[in-house]
Amino acid sequence: MNEDRIDLSEKSAVLQGDGETYALTIDMPAGLISPDKLRAIADVSEKYSAAAIKITSAQRMVIIGIGEEEIDNVWNDLSMVPGEHGLCVRSVKTCPGTNFCKKAVSDSLSLGLALHEAYRGTKLPAKFKIGVSGCPNCCGESWVKDLGFFGFKDGFKVVVGGEAGKKPRIADELTYVESIGDAKKITQSVLDCYKANAKPGERIGDFINRIGFDEFKKGVIYNENS
Repeated sequence: MNEDRIDLSEKSAVLQGDGETYALTIDMPAGLISPDKLRAIADVSEKYSAAAIKITSAQRMVIIGIGEEEIDNVWNDLSMVPGEHGLCVRSVKTCPGTNFCKKAVSDSLSLGLALHEAYRGTKLPAKFKIGVSGCPNCCGESWVKDLGFFGFKDGFKVVVGGEAGKKPRIADELTYVESIGDAKKITQSVLDCYKANAKPGERIGDFINRIGFDEFKKGVIYNENS
């Protein structure tokens, strides 16, 4: 293994267990991808002898087993956007919503895409995941995301502070919003409060546990209304 390897996270390249090859994560807003892009991923994966292609729990696609010397060539051939890594807003996990699911009561895809476009890559004290569910069934895993939305016929319930790691945490109910525009406003307020007050590396759920949910909510609502 090369001890002098540079950080390739800006190219969404994560070193694998073999210590030699990388996994490249492809950005897939709301978990959607076109047939043309699927064909390109298959063709490029074959061209560079990838070990596997995997769909992640975050609704992104990963090409596994790429040599360091081929990373730039793979991205050039794909002509796609790398997925986000590191201490920032990552992907927005989104259920099919009213576009494709008979149980959905809201357009979760439109909200998920709007949040992805507005906040993807926003730098924060720790990684930050968002989930959007088009009904109370939680198919977007909203209860265990840093910020979650549940769709109802007249808006979205907003929850915050969830996590599905080694110490799972169910999110706290924050507020209710009536539109995608309002959802973006409360998202911005949550991110502003978190970024200004959390410790480096502190997930938002841990930040809420430290200061108390009531105090956190005051800060968020104040920012939203200021």
